[in-house]
Amino acid sequence: MVLSDPRLRPGQLLARGVCRHLAAHDFACVEEFPPERGKRVDVMALGPGGEIWVIECKSSRQDFTSDEKWQGYLAWCDRFFWAVEMDFPTDILPPDSGLIVADAHGAEILRMAPEARLAPARRNALIRRFARHAARRLQALRAPRS
Repeated sequence: MVLSDPRLRPGQLLARGVCRHLAAHDFACVEEFPPERGKRVDVMALGPGGEIWVIECKSSRQDFTSDEKWQGYLAWCDRFFWAVEMDFPTDILPPDSGLIVADAHGAEILRMAPEARLAPARRNALIRRFARHAARRLQALRAPRS
């Protein structure tokens, strides 16, 4: 079970652990990132070589089974992962995706996702969107609007 934090939902705690783990491997992460209008991935990670990973955090069986939009995220990454708690029933997850076990403090990649490289033009546009989005979030934290 993830550490309880009354300000964060279970999926957000999973995302925090995933981001901590990936940061140790030189990935920059943005939580709740919109790759395009109408979509929002739980974690988008940008690796040191420009690789782009999407990680969807699922805190329960119902959270997974009620998610009908995740396949739309495959076109926005080189690798797609599920992040779940240790006691999650992983047999319900698609076997052709990556698997990360996480909690609020860290994570472990149990199954590497297969690679499906993005087209160069999409990668370039997505990296620019990622950078602008991250910079805007940082700016909002440092100088919030009154």
